[in-house]
Amino acid sequence: MWYGSRATDEYSGTSYEHRRTWVEDKVLWLSSVFAIGICAYAVMRNHVHLVLCVDKDEAVSWSDKQVVGRWHRLHRGTLLSQKFMRNELLSENELISLKETIAIYRQRLYDISWFMASLSEPIARQANKEDGCTGRFWEGRFKSQALLDDAAVLSCMAYVDLNPIRAKMAKTPETSQHTSIQKRTEAIQQHKRQPYKLLPFVGSPRQDMPQGIAFSLQDYCELVDTTGRIIRADKAGTLDSAHSPILSRLGLSEEQWITLTTEFEQHFCYAAGAEQMMQAFKTHTHRKRIGGMRQAKRLLS
Repeated sequence: MWYGSRATDEYSGTSYEHRRTWVEDKVLWLSSVFAIGICAYAVMRNHVHLVLCVDKDEAVSWSDKQVVGRWHRLHRGTLLSQKFMRNELLSENELISLKETIAIYRQRLYDISWFMASLSEPIARQANKEDGCTGRFWEGRFKSQALLDDAAVLSCMAYVDLNPIRAKMAKTPETSQHTSIQKRTEAIQQHKRQPYKLLPFVGSPRQDMPQGIAFSLQDYCELVDTTGRIIRADKAGTLDSAHSPILSRLGLSEEQWITLTTEFEQHFCYAAGAEQMMQAFKTHTHRKRIGGMRQAKRLLS
């Protein structure tokens, strides 16, 4: 998603850097409302990158009270939903109508389009109020890609986390302002638990596995740090997959990883994943063809 403000207005000299904090705070807050986990994010000076994980099962498991309570954190709801939360007596017809409304709310709370609208609209109003104007703030609707397997998810996460380094805004992941990798490395450095507003790394697949990313946080951070230093040095560099457990498990070569983490958006359009996953996605979405198939075979096989 792209928005209109630069870091500093070239005519007035006004700094808009604080708006990156607005966006970051709103993204993290929304993760506590929606059944959508934040895998990675990077709030740049004029656009935002997000890697999201939709958890429909979580939304389905919520009680009606939980659904309405979460929705009311975003919107006023209806007179019936407000009466429901006040535990007021409802007629049979009112209950039928309320059930239909709750079903709509539940579906919206795991819908990426509603998540993005809940991010963009408040930020636009806040920025327009600060500027004393009205009108469009964001340059366009968000673009999205389906990430179909672990390799696509992890490489896209690293691509997003390394945005400031590629843009020469930071030298290392831990100094990359307004990124998920900075949040994660801060937790490691301070010997704290993983940031609760980010989808956690939960280690290797196993029975009774908790919801999260099936890799080690330490391994991911070390791999991103090494990758970031190679990118920052503006040279090919080397990554030893024998000492990178994530690369070994993903079956990616060092060359594939560097290409993915520096050029991800250039190679995929609607979806990213191994060739067989792309074929399945094409069938599922009833597409005659899908861009990125050759890249999938070359980079994510």
